[in-house]
Amino acid sequence: MADTGVRVDGNTLRLPGGVAVRFVRTLRLPETGTHPLPPGLGEFPLRRVSDHPDTVPEEWRARGGVMLPVYLREAMWLSFAGTSRPAALQVGAGKVCAVSGRPWSGRLSRDPQNYLVLPRQPWLDGINSGKGTVRQFVAVPLGLGATVEGQVTGEEAWGGVQLQTFPLNERELARWRETEQLRRKRMRSGAFGAAAGPGAAPAPAAAPAGAPRARAAMGLGVGGSMRQEVYRDDRPLEHWAEEPAGRVFVHLVTPPQWRSITGEAPPPSPVDRAAYTRAGLPWFDYYDRDGEDLAPAEPLEGVKPVGDWLGDDHEPWQSPAPTQVKPLGDVPGKAVADGDW
Repeated sequence: MADTGVRVDGNTLRLPGGVAVRFVRTLRLPETGTHPLPPGLGEFPLRRVSDHPDTVPEEWRARGGVMLPVYLREAMWLSFAGTSRPAALQVGAGKVCAVSGRPWSGRLSRDPQNYLVLPRQPWLDGINSGKGTVRQFVAVPLGLGATVEGQVTGEEAWGGVQLQTFPLNERELARWRETEQLRRKRMRSGAFGAAAGPGAAPAPAAAPAGAPRARAAMGLGVGGSMRQEVYRDDRPLEHWAEEPAGRVFVHLVTPPQWRSITGEAPPPSPVDRAAYTRAGLPWFDYYDRDGEDLAPAEPLEGVKPVGDWLGDDHEPWQSPAPTQVKPLGDVPGKAVADGDW
């Protein structure tokens, strides 16, 4: 099987072009209302499919990639901290683009935009719902029709998560490196006002067409809504490479299947969200004054939450106090007036 250039470093996926992706466990939001960003509660463990050839389903060996264990109705988000240089990243939920809602593509598109811009986009918690919000990624089994894939395409043939990265083309990458070298030189010399550069943010192997669904596979549905922007690219499309530098298929497996395949104990069950909030622990709000949010993705607007398939969410919910919501990024605040000097 061909080397995709993707590497597993601990629980971090490193894709060609300096892209780092971690899958983070989090609190599941209620399916009504719009909420602040939930916290990270540790990383999902990652294992390579090729390391377990005798215990993974045959279809997974054909797709390659990696796998992680997730509980029914557990929520997750994708962190891009550690991404070292500009990249365009496509994220698929069952080969449906989580940004545009369109079918998975080997090319970048701007109408509608079908990728994230890194490192400006520090994370992604769900599918693009526009107006400064996303709808949370929540794990559900294939076969119910509850996944984003099932609702958008009418089929559940793939499941999992797909990632594909495009670097800047050679000319633009050279320009970016020159700018970055100048920025670092100014920082070393102590130049006042040195910026972190535009878009600075806080810190698949091929599968055969029409491949059958892997048994016991999981996919991503949607849960509640949260305040998070998916940023519009401010570079011309031609600044990006025409072909992807790397891709990877991320299989989502149930905890019992994880134990059967790897021989390892899965992570503990998800944290009780009411207990987390009662303890006074933080939620978050992120603001980028220069970022422009994408419009709602039309194919994703009709996706219903997993509760419509699995029943009402009876887990107790307690809204965080205003003092528990911590600002990240650019703090909006109030403008400071200037006068004569």
